[in-house]
Amino acid sequence: MNLLAIETTTEACSVALVHGQSVIARSELAPRRHTELVLPMTEALLAEAGIERHALDAIAVGRGPGAFTGVRIGVALAQGIAMALDIPVLPVSSLAALALEAQPDDAAILAVIDARMGDVYAAAYRRGADGALLTLLDECVLKPDALALPQAATWRVVGTGWATYAEVLRPRLTGELRAADGARYPQAARVAELAVPMFAAGLGVAPELALPVYLRDKVALTLAEQHAH
Repeated sequence: MNLLAIETTTEACSVALVHGQSVIARSELAPRRHTELVLPMTEALLAEAGIERHALDAIAVGRGPGAFTGVRIGVALAQGIAMALDIPVLPVSSLAALALEAQPDDAAILAVIDARMGDVYAAAYRRGADGALLTLLDECVLKPDALALPQAATWRVVGTGWATYAEVLRPRLTGELRAADGARYPQAARVAELAVPMFAAGLGVAPELALPVYLRDKVALTLAEQHAH
């Protein structure tokens, strides 16, 4: 199987290629440069694997939540490539991909992205016996002090939401904090990891049905709200 994965929903721009049993990836922390980087990254991976675009079987994409522009860039690119090649798209939660950045163990995982405007995107997971993610809290957007987490003995936290709101989020945890890393971002390699079993289960969709997930419609503060902050 040849599967291309794209993740551009945060400051990190990344692309991964599943080629047979191997996975190769490119990632760069490059705010506002996703448009200029993502296609060259894609071509570099295909060249490294020694395959052409027409050899791809599916496109996986981080479908959000995340930065409005970043989400649109990734989904639009995935749709365009898939439509041209007549192959399916596998939309993957960017928060689920972020959760896989946490060290695998029995701890619950809080994946939390700074959504700006005083909000965070958040979801909680636990790894099942087979290593798959089990959802404990559905993805949501809210003020960090409004986060209500399920009971868990231990927690791992990943994502930029922790870097910005650690002092607010720490008391929201319902158990011991085992580790936290506010410098983690969703990565295309993790999108690919989630997409491979989806593809095997026939869960790919037509390109036009691969829709972005924003969780909120408002993407900027008014002048009055900016002054208040």
